[in-house]
Amino acid sequence: IVDDTEEMRTATAERGGKPIEVIEGPLMDGMNVVGDLFGSGKMFLPQVVKSARVMKKAVAHLIPFIEAEKEAGAKPKGRIVMATVKGDVHDIGKNIVGVVLQCNGYEVIDLGVMVPWSTILETAREQQADIIGLSGLITPSLDEMVTVAEEMQRAGMDLPLLIGGATTSKVHTALRIDPAYKGPVIHVLDASRAVGVASQLLSDTQAEGFIASTAGEYAHVREVREGKGQSPLLPIEDARLNGFAADMALKAPPPKQPGVHVFEDWDLADLADHFDWTPFFRAWELAGTYPAILDDEIVGESARSLFADAKAMLDRIIAEKWFTARGVCAFWPCQRDGDDVELYLDDESHVRLPFLRQQVKKSRDRANYCLADFVDPDGDWIGGFAVAIHGIEPHLARFKAAHDDYNDILLKALADRFAEAFAERLHKHVRTELWAYAPDEQLTNEALIREQYRGIRPAPGYPACPDHSLKPILFDLLKARENAGITLTESQAMLPTSAVSGFYFAHPEASYFGVARIGRDQLEDYATRRGIELAQAERWLRPNLD
Repeated sequence: IVDDTEEMRTATAERGGKPIEVIEGPLMDGMNVVGDLFGSGKMFLPQVVKSARVMKKAVAHLIPFIEAEKEAGAKPKGRIVMATVKGDVHDIGKNIVGVVLQCNGYEVIDLGVMVPWSTILETAREQQADIIGLSGLITPSLDEMVTVAEEMQRAGMDLPLLIGGATTSKVHTALRIDPAYKGPVIHVLDASRAVGVASQLLSDTQAEGFIASTAGEYAHVREVREGKGQSPLLPIEDARLNGFAADMALKAPPPKQPGVHVFEDWDLADLADHFDWTPFFRAWELAGTYPAILDDEIVGESARSLFADAKAMLDRIIAEKWFTARGVCAFWPCQRDGDDVELYLDDESHVRLPFLRQQVKKSRDRANYCLADFVDPDGDWIGGFAVAIHGIEPHLARFKAAHDDYNDILLKALADRFAEAFAERLHKHVRTELWAYAPDEQLTNEALIREQYRGIRPAPGYPACPDHSLKPILFDLLKARENAGITLTESQAMLPTSAVSGFYFAHPEASYFGVARIGRDQLEDYATRRGIELAQAERWLRPNLD
């Protein structure tokens, strides 16, 4: 790439041209073709990011020559400040959107992760940004995005605000973020929509109509929500009376190997054998299920090329030990007490885990579940785990220095696969050897992915256990910082980013469910059981509040 760029620069100079012309001419012409193909569905994200790598490497070579001649750079279509909000550490989606926007001629100022609102607003002012983009993965980030919108309103700003990330939605944007800010607020579903949204927002002819249309859509969402009859909620006491009655004659025996188990360096090759590849392709916005996606008529060619690159990098990660997989799990005697589970650490020390119960009124014969339903009031066992993938930073730094977004995103996506595979593999080890309640289990990786085994491993912050603030309790029990090198941000996101944690329930009737909407009565009861202020409980459970 550098040789070709230098050849073009030299040829341009020989005919009296300037280095900037190489960017404004052939490089931008090529990226415009890429942008058009991506926009029309004829090229897919992996190829776009690869194309951006070529562009960035070429521009990096030309910059010293441009600066030597004190030339102004090509004028971008617009300047966009992007950030993952305070408390959140996830950035794959944001980085992908940034690359796509850059490919289409926009200047992107990426502030990284865990960025406070003050830094976002200050940078937008200093850099005279045209748009601000916010990203987040965990549910507490939704509140942080509302805070950014409120602060933009307080500061008298009118820049368009883009909202994106796995936990975001059009409905939440319409109900919570849009009312907080008088400027344009747009929810962007994925990278393929980002360019069209930015283009319309910065268009002299299209902006007014697009903004008005979106505002109308969000107003309609609010009207529908206000007028829509939601499923009624039961009083919490009635929901408890309709709880799931597990057959405790079937409960698991005590663990074969109780106590705390620390794993300093799990074999990466073993974890690779337990990969679920489907979410990997989803991260690259390639729709389909592995392995069928490799033969898909539309995305198959792109998926096969991406998979080949991923397998090649995977081989290097394992052979050269790029990562270290650290984890911890433990088991504690316990008993159910209402919707709580009481853990006994020794004769005098115990910890209470409060859980939430479904309150939406169910049709006949359907229970209102709570995780505590799967624990015996007369004595039982519960487990917990935390796993993480360490060592990614020097490799990301190497790719960044080489202007290589493609391998940067590829490596992060693989690190996430390792973390999920570690959680799956450790659960298998627990079922067959440590707790050993299913010692004869013989399941293929496909069966593991489909969760065709006994027991569940719900995580704080997920539908069955939506309170992220239970993580510090779990981490203290596991000594996760010391035993697995995992820390928590103020929003309870885990560091390193590629990490998984949760509880183990072993009852054969245990299943995953979503708590969904809860009433004020359960919120107040939960705050009392947690021993926290009502406002704190509201903060962590806002997405579930009626």
